[in-house]
Amino acid sequence: MKNELPGSMRYYIIAGEASGDLHGSNLIKELKKEDDSLSIRCWGGDKMQEAGGELVKHYRELAFMGFSEVLMNLRTIFRNLAFCKEDILLYKPDALILIDYPGFNLRIAKWAKEQGIKVIFYISPQVWAWKENRVKSMKQCIDKMIVILPFEKEYFKNRWNWEVEYVGHPLVEVIENYIANTNEEVISDKPVIALLPGSRKQEILKKLPVMLEVSKSFPTYQFVVAKAPGVDEQFYDELITKYPNVSYVSNKTYNLLLQAKAALVTSGTATLETALFGVPEVVCYKGSYLSYQIGKRLVNVKYISLVNLIMDKPVVKELIQDEFTADALKKELQELLTNDQRRLQLQEDYTALKKILSEGGNASHKAALSIHQFLSGAI
Repeated sequence: MKNELPGSMRYYIIAGEASGDLHGSNLIKELKKEDDSLSIRCWGGDKMQEAGGELVKHYRELAFMGFSEVLMNLRTIFRNLAFCKEDILLYKPDALILIDYPGFNLRIAKWAKEQGIKVIFYISPQVWAWKENRVKSMKQCIDKMIVILPFEKEYFKNRWNWEVEYVGHPLVEVIENYIANTNEEVISDKPVIALLPGSRKQEILKKLPVMLEVSKSFPTYQFVVAKAPGVDEQFYDELITKYPNVSYVSNKTYNLLLQAKAALVTSGTATLETALFGVPEVVCYKGSYLSYQIGKRLVNVKYISLVNLIMDKPVVKELIQDEFTADALKKELQELLTNDQRRLQLQEDYTALKKILSEGGNASHKAALSIHQFLSGAI
């Protein structure tokens, strides 16, 4: 039974990336189940629009990555901020729901709080890893924080005396739905090794050549690269041309993971997605010498993969910087493909990981219910 809020609720939701669009769309669907009379205006993408949000700006207009790209587009960024504030004031929402995308969303949160608008943040910036100094101002301007990683609840409580709500990770339901409903074609007659080298040319060039070198030692396997959406095919064609058992797929990363016997994965959300598909993986990271040295001093984490961070132990092997060589990668991949005990242990850990991340059911549903109940009490 729905808890009806007085009048028709108005939400303004901001997501600035593809992942935010995905999680935002699932949140919108669940919010509508709680209150089908609500109206939603949003910054996001096609998925949020399809779920019933009135799209104001597409994330493709917002995604500036890296220090130099942000500097070059400062004027656009400030113009977007000004337009967003004006649009929020005209819309007069009952609540502002911000999904990750901290550079933009934390500025909007601070401003919105000053306007007396309720601010709900869904999917916390990774302040536990770096830029921890943001938390003081976050605590002041965010009325409700909803987190998706289990250790974040403890982190905010113990370190900052801030009660936040953990709802589980929305990727669990996304991947479960995909597996249950997919009917995609077979990628190769050979057993498949998935290569997920990242989304930007700069990082791909650091990692993919090393991964490709490993393919020479496994001729009976098909190595398949998950192509990044914003990178042209010619870029990959030139890299893989001399490797006969290497190909790539576009917009089919989940289909690739569904069929893979093992995966070589760059750090980030992809490590978690790979684990939730149950695929044995080696996590790979390499940056420039300077950026790695700076990062090592700024980033305060024990592991670089979300799998190991959540489980608080080395579930998957991480090859970082100088350790990331073709020989080391070959050795680890061989181990994953031939050591039954290692594979069995991995599956046990993956099962435990999934249980932690799906604690109490569907994360999007729990987040929507939490928002609904929070606003019921706030009105």
